[in-house]
This record gives sequence, C-alpha cells and structure tokens, in this order.
Amino acid sequence: MNAVKTVENTHLDNIIYQKTINNNKIILDLCGGTGAWSRPYFFNGYGIINVTLPYFDVRTYTPPKNVYGILAAPPCTHLAISGARWFTEKGQEALLEALAIVDACCRIILITNPVFWALENPVGRLSRYLGKPKMYFNPCDYGDPYTKKTCLWGNFNIPIKNPVEPIGKNPIHYMPPSEDRGALRSITSPGFARAFYEANK
Repeated sequence: MNAVKTVENTHLDNIIYQKTINNNKIILDLCGGTGAWSRPYFFNGYGIINVTLPYFDVRTYTPPKNVYGILAAPPCTHLAISGARWFTEKGQEALLEALAIVDACCRIILITNPVFWALENPVGRLSRYLGKPKMYFNPCDYGDPYTKKTCLWGNFNIPIKNPVEPIGKNPIHYMPPSEDRGALRSITSPGFARAFYEANK
C-alpha cells in the first residue's frame, strides 16, 4: 500500500488515518479517535494505522509485523474517576467491557514488541489492573493552558515539559452536552502530542 487513505471528519476538524504508507516505521494508534496523538508522526513521514471504530475494532484487529511504535488510548468512560458516581449504576458488565479493550491493546503490544509503546487514561480504576503509571501529566505541562490529569503506562522516553499556567475554566470539563462530547473530551492535547513525538522518534 503506497498511499494513505484518509477520511475527513469535518465536525471534529480532524483526520482519521485508515491505512498506512509503505514505510518501515509504522505507528499503531489504538483507539485513536481523531488521530491527534499520532498526527506529529504522520506529518513527519511515519506510516499510521488508526485502529478505531467504526473502521477497526481493536479487539479483533490483527496487526502487521513491522510495528515501530504503539500509542494506545482505550476509552475511559467506565474507568475514569470523574465518572465514579455512576460505577455502581453501570455495574460489573461496563467495567469488564472497558477492561476487554485495554486487554486487547496489551495483547497487540505484546505480540508486536514495538520499539516504544504508551497507554494513556485519565486517573481512575485502571491503576488497579496495570499498576502505577510511568508518569502523570496535565496539558499545561506541555504548553496547553488547561488541566486534565492523565496517566501514562509503557516503555517510552518521558517527554520534556514546557509548562504554562492554566487559564480560565478547563474547556474539557465545561463542554456542553452533545453526541460528540466524549470524543472531544478525549482528544490528545497538541502540545503533549508534539513533545511525545520529539522524545520518541
């Protein structure tokens, strides 16, 4: 495959990368949504496979053999502590569904053995199952002036910080209700994405 097939999502003003170029440095963007985390890699010549619904299901996805790096962002709806007041109402089934996706990401990481990998999720229940994260960060640590404390597990170089002061209300927490609210809240901050790329090329 010598060309990148893209699908424009005009509402999110972003690109979903479905297929990959003929490149010896392939990045898997697992549960990548809009592709914000892998975007710096794409624009620097890496091949990107965004394994995200409705195009790919990480639970049934078979990865290629020549994977260079993995960015994994499993959905946090049933895991983040910000939703703890609904955990009992959702029940065990919701938790098991969320963990099945995390398990699928870990399976892909294990069988591809990439040069680097990282799995992110907001502070929440995932630490019970994956242990202590390698690092925590807020977008303001990397130049985007808001907070959203996030955990990162994996085998990667820690990005160099470029901290700024948070300004005003956190846009993540104060988004109005909409069909896309979950997707919008989960978009990786551009400052962190760039810093992570610089540290993990």
